[in-house]
Amino acid sequence: MANKNTSDVLVVGGGISGIVTALELLRAGKTVTLVDRDTPERFGGLALWAFGGMMLIGTPLQESMKIPDTPERALRDWIRFGELNTEDHHSLNWAKYYVENSRTEVYDWLKNEGIKFMPAVNWVERGLYGDGNSVPRYHVVWGTSRELTRTMIAALHAANQDNRLTLLHRVRISELVNQGERVVGAIGFNEETHEPIEFHASVVVMASGGINGSHPECRANWPEHRAQPETMLNGAHPYSDGKLHHEVQDKLGGHIINPGEMWNYAAGIPHPYPHFEGHGLSTIPCKSALWLNSKGKRIGPKPLVTGFDTHDLCQRVAEQEKPWTWHLLNWRIAIKEFAISGAEHNQRIRDKQFLRFVKELLLGNQNLVKQMASESKDFLVDDTLEGLSKKMNALTCSHDIEPGVLQATADEFDANFDKGNQLENDDQIRSILHARQWGPDKLRTCKPAPLQKPGAGPFIAIRMQLVTRKSLGGLCTDLDCKVLGAEEKPIPGLYCVGEAAGFGGGGSNGKRSLEGTFLPGCIMTARSAARSIISDNAAAKNN
Repeated sequence: MANKNTSDVLVVGGGISGIVTALELLRAGKTVTLVDRDTPERFGGLALWAFGGMMLIGTPLQESMKIPDTPERALRDWIRFGELNTEDHHSLNWAKYYVENSRTEVYDWLKNEGIKFMPAVNWVERGLYGDGNSVPRYHVVWGTSRELTRTMIAALHAANQDNRLTLLHRVRISELVNQGERVVGAIGFNEETHEPIEFHASVVVMASGGINGSHPECRANWPEHRAQPETMLNGAHPYSDGKLHHEVQDKLGGHIINPGEMWNYAAGIPHPYPHFEGHGLSTIPCKSALWLNSKGKRIGPKPLVTGFDTHDLCQRVAEQEKPWTWHLLNWRIAIKEFAISGAEHNQRIRDKQFLRFVKELLLGNQNLVKQMASESKDFLVDDTLEGLSKKMNALTCSHDIEPGVLQATADEFDANFDKGNQLENDDQIRSILHARQWGPDKLRTCKPAPLQKPGAGPFIAIRMQLVTRKSLGGLCTDLDCKVLGAEEKPIPGLYCVGEAAGFGGGGSNGKRSLEGTFLPGCIMTARSAARSIISDNAAAKNN
């Protein structure tokens, strides 16, 4: 016989959107069951490991840096860069809601919860032709997203008065239960005890993540007109497999929209100590590194440079002959520019060691570069380009890299500096100079110089692969986060938040994110769903 659990609300998924939904409902006096498939140590989902960058509009931090931002300006950037279908009114409504409310719903709310931000706003996703973020908007949580997640979990337990929260780990929801047209619970399975569980609730909130944790699901939705690499790394949560998306669509009449829109990264390396099969780390590529194809030639005609259009980088990497590319750089570039996204490899920010962070910012992050050179087989170091080419070929078990070709690639780039800056005529150099005009970027970007500059060595080659990350599409929802079914009418008793809802509406970002829209999107959808549930419950009681 199955165990039974009854509560006002069942929240499926223990990521940041599920945690915030449960938190707001507990504070309103509801009984909540929060079910998470992962272990207690990994409670928080992908957010526990993320960097913690947030795209926020009109904040005091922007004002202090004299950044002239408005919701109207942000929406123009959002629609243009994301190529958002303005006829998809649910996604468009969520885009408008985001730009109009990110300050109050996220920045102010998190500050009130005790979260602090680093004292600078970064400028990311500028667009290849200035069609991205027209001003800096990228705010970084001090302590990374791990601090955010742990703060929310602590608040969750503090709000658990009279034991109104039932928190279950290692439980997989396999089926949603409906009576007539209304969702009234779910069937789960304890993956440790192998016991079934029946969940009864007047409301079910889907916070189960996206689809990109499953490569078969990811590949099945890959747009036919885009190149698909032979192999990819996994930077998503392995339990984000899309199975509950299909449960809602096939059984309840919900709609998965924009499933082929994804936010992947072009410069991933295998995790030296993987948490799951195929686990990849997303590096923050060095702007000053030369991005090469599998034969050691520079990818062109327009050079690949990070920070402008991640979507374009992914497409161009996926089009290459081999499922990997190379970054060619030197030690001088690496210690200033090389970084890995996430809490795990940003110790100074994660552990809030401000003075050490400033020291590494000014003098270079030697520790991270040495760590990767020691731990990662894809991070190669040599004193000569000829020696480096041999190591590159040994790694790929090929003769793809001819030493003369690698040397010619470096020589051609270095020729830009034959007469100081008088002969610079390279799009990568122009992009670097543009990036360095903004103070925070200047601190993390080298002044352009020859790759073979004396004293800048040794040389480094990093083998990069495409790494999956976020699903931009999801279940179609309205502004109350109610899942929409036939004739765009809400399915009674069913809500969807966070990545499962495409961060609002089923695809509020369109084809591209302005970057940093994911954590705030999770928080805003979670808070909206909780408000709607509380309001509907109050209205029902009054009737």
